[in-house]
Amino acid sequence: MSRTALVVIDVQESFRQRPIWAYGSNPDLVRQVERLVAAARERGDLVIWVLHSEPGTGGLFDPDLGHVRLIDGLSPADGEPTLVKTAHNAFTTTNLQQVLTQAGIHDLTVCGIRTEQCVETTTRVGADLGYRMTFVTDATMTFPIPHRDVPETATVAEILADPRTLTNEEIVTRTEYALAGRFATIRTVDEVTGATLAGTRG
Repeated sequence: MSRTALVVIDVQESFRQRPIWAYGSNPDLVRQVERLVAAARERGDLVIWVLHSEPGTGGLFDPDLGHVRLIDGLSPADGEPTLVKTAHNAFTTTNLQQVLTQAGIHDLTVCGIRTEQCVETTTRVGADLGYRMTFVTDATMTFPIPHRDVPETATVAEILADPRTLTNEEIVTRTEYALAGRFATIRTVDEVTGATLAGTRG
């Protein structure tokens, strides 16, 4: 059995229900994740699906609203676990590490939403736990981040117009700089799937 797993993090309907969705960094996210999943299955790698849940909150991540499910077009195959987390990283509130240990996996490839939040945090925790982490940036997605002083009631238009807002490009660049050489190897979907012979960046 392969010693590598692909972990797909929070590619769920909850995010698509937010007004900011239209301004996400990666409109091609689902197709990119599909490519990674297809390649992992072909190699015999384990694919693990992770969803984020906030029970009892009444928000978009409250499972009672029905949005805590994979975005249309993505679905687990037989034998692929779906884990539900309530923390930013995929380890703390799930049995992910147990699943990986039982499968003898030491290498993790991660993708999903959001680039700098749940995917990056999972990458950092995984690295600290001793896993060899691969972060596939172009199979992640993020959204503009408002300044800390912006009220929660701010509209998307107000957030985008604020010069203090962190752009998608700035977020992705910062994440890659923070992870590369410390917590993960940065790769592209083409590199992971073998669609190109380009070298890795790490």
